[in-house]
Amino acid sequence: MLIDWFTVGAQALNFIILVWLMKHFLYKPILNAIDAREQRIAKEIADADAKKAEASKEQEEFRKKNETFDKERTDRWAKAGEEAKTEGARLLTEARKVADALSAKRRESLASDARNLNDAILRKTQQEVFAIARKALGDLASTGLEQSLAGVFIRKLGEMDAPSKEIFGAALKSSDSPAVVRSAFDLPQDARDAVQKALNETFSTEVRLSFVTAPDSIGGIELAANGQKVSWSIANYLGSLESAVSELADPKAKATPATTAAPATIGASDGSHA
Repeated sequence: MLIDWFTVGAQALNFIILVWLMKHFLYKPILNAIDAREQRIAKEIADADAKKAEASKEQEEFRKKNETFDKERTDRWAKAGEEAKTEGARLLTEARKVADALSAKRRESLASDARNLNDAILRKTQQEVFAIARKALGDLASTGLEQSLAGVFIRKLGEMDAPSKEIFGAALKSSDSPAVVRSAFDLPQDARDAVQKALNETFSTEVRLSFVTAPDSIGGIELAANGQKVSWSIANYLGSLESAVSELADPKAKATPATTAAPATIGASDGSHA
């Protein structure tokens, strides 16, 4: 069999041309498409990984934020609970203080009312006692109650001890204003003259006097000069009566055994009205 080399060469040329054409127009576009697809897939995978990493990062941040929020919420709840507890304790303390103050004010008001009642009963009792004494003396003696009290005051004035007399005498001499004689009732002129004479004789000087009527004072006479006071009062005889009146006004008060009060004696003092 003879080989037709022309035909072989033509077929080989055709094959080469076909391979070139297929490579240029078929394989290369396909390979380029495959390469482009692979690159696109690789990019998409990279993008997906990046997005996944970003999502993981955001998820971690969200988790941390949730933990921080939960911690802050817990802390705020705890703080709010402590503040509420503290505020409740403060309000309770203030309420107790207000209640104690109201209770103390009520007790003070009751005590004041009791004292006022006691004082009113005592004043009324004293007025009745003095009225009875005045009437009794008027019926039994030729002198009235005023003269009797002035006479007792003069007698007690003469019984002053030497130190008291010296102190009160110095007060009289150092005073720029007249000495004041206070009595629960208006002394008649003869009683005033008797008191003036007794003071002049007791302190060996002309004592300047001013007579003042003090109806609220307990029956008696008081002499005051330059901060010094001497007095005699029937109040000492009413000590037991006052204790009884106090028990009547306040039944819960502890009873004090009644004793017979001794007559008051005159003495110099810097204290308040006896």
